Amino acid sequence: MPETHTRESHLSVIESGIEPPAIALQDVVFERQGKALVDGLNLTLAAHGTTVLMGPNGAGKSLTLRIMAGLIAPGQGKIRWNGTETLPSQRVALVFQKPVLLRRSVRANLKHALKIYGVPRSEQGQRLEELLEMGHLKELADRPARVLSGGEQQRVALVRALAARPKLLLLDEPTASLDPQATAAIEDLIRTAAASGAKVLLVTHDRGQAQRLADEIVFLNHGRVTEVTSAAQFFDAPRSREGRTYLSGHLLF
Repeated sequence: MPETHTRESHLSVIESGIEPPAIALQDVVFERQGKALVDGLNLTLAAHGTTVLMGPNGAGKSLTLRIMAGLIAPGQGKIRWNGTETLPSQRVALVFQKPVLLRRSVRANLKHALKIYGVPRSEQGQRLEELLEMGHLKELADRPARVLSGGEQQRVALVRALAARPKLLLLDEPTASLDPQATAAIEDLIRTAAASGAKVLLVTHDRGQAQRLADEIVFLNHGRVTEVTSAAQFFDAPRSREGRTYLSGHLLF
């Protein structure tokens, strides 16, 4: 069964790896109005690389990200972040599909993040310039963040999330409403984040994007993992019935 295989493979990662996993969920359950939206979820993500979380609408993908970020507490189960059950708030960052920005300039948004994340004052100036450069935002630095285009706002949100150099970067369909040029800019930032050592977990419905960015695919259906495999394996010959059905374009029930 896919769930048994997944759990065994996850345990082997924990036992053999020198560096603890970025995050490990064990038998996590979240219910709403008596219905399990996340149902006995077992998932372990290695400390580095890019994992794409895929599945049909209603599979529990966004909810899973919020649980991982500590925004929602599960009713049952255990979560370990980087080997500890204490959430390292400055080491986990979540970027939503719709950017949430302060009514301030781009520069002020980033300054605020650096302060909140506890970056020493003596380092903030240099770090701010690095972030502006990373996001190609220097020409926009003094403009109000909320008047920027959707793609520009998302770049600000993503760069702001990287201000603390998070160990785990959670992205919830960050390019869902963007044009190809803006999407390419966000994908470049995702690659930069992964190359810098962050573990990236990206939720996307875009098969092409998953193929461009993913090292591995986690497939979720009805709040349960049905498959964890390399991206090449998944798109060539998915192992689970749910994965095959999804890629064939048929509806999952």
